[in-house]
Amino acid sequence: MKLFVGLGNPGKEYEQTRHNVGFMVIDELAKRWNLSYNQAKFNGLFASHIISGEKVILCKPLTYMNLSGECVRPLIDYYKIDIDDVVVIYDDLDLPVGKIRLRMKGSAGGHNGIKSLIQHLDTDQFKRIRLGIGRPQNGQKVTDYVLGRFTKEEEHDIQQAIMRATDACEKFVTSPFLQVMNEYNS
Repeated sequence: MKLFVGLGNPGKEYEQTRHNVGFMVIDELAKRWNLSYNQAKFNGLFASHIISGEKVILCKPLTYMNLSGECVRPLIDYYKIDIDDVVVIYDDLDLPVGKIRLRMKGSAGGHNGIKSLIQHLDTDQFKRIRLGIGRPQNGQKVTDYVLGRFTKEEEHDIQQAIMRATDACEKFVTSPFLQVMNEYNS
């Protein structure tokens, strides 16, 4: 069983913002696999299906970013999902817009959603796909930046990153994550 968790904030006002690229990847996976979110429990939206003989669960926590672990931990416990089969997808200020990085583990790096997951899962040993959103310019506050939308100039690059991250998730259903990392790190 594989669990793909996209981090973001619920609500119309946060749709298409930089902080919601994790949700965007999960939505693209659901679209490709023709899935709809048919479950709402553990403070999240879920879709599940059998893909290439493997049960796959897509999750969008509805707890707001800073409390993501409150959704993910009960889900993992309920389905008895091995932490090795969990991939968390989220935005990263330290990568340029359009870049993606896959990692097997790591610190929160200042990301509050990841801090919450590490706290609730009692480990930092879970797989991640980070999508670059770049840093704010001209003294813009980080909060305003991450909750803002991509510029017209950034839209192509972020769409490409979302597609590559989605491709990487699909590949992980049937391939070892290390192989996926080697292929998709850009």
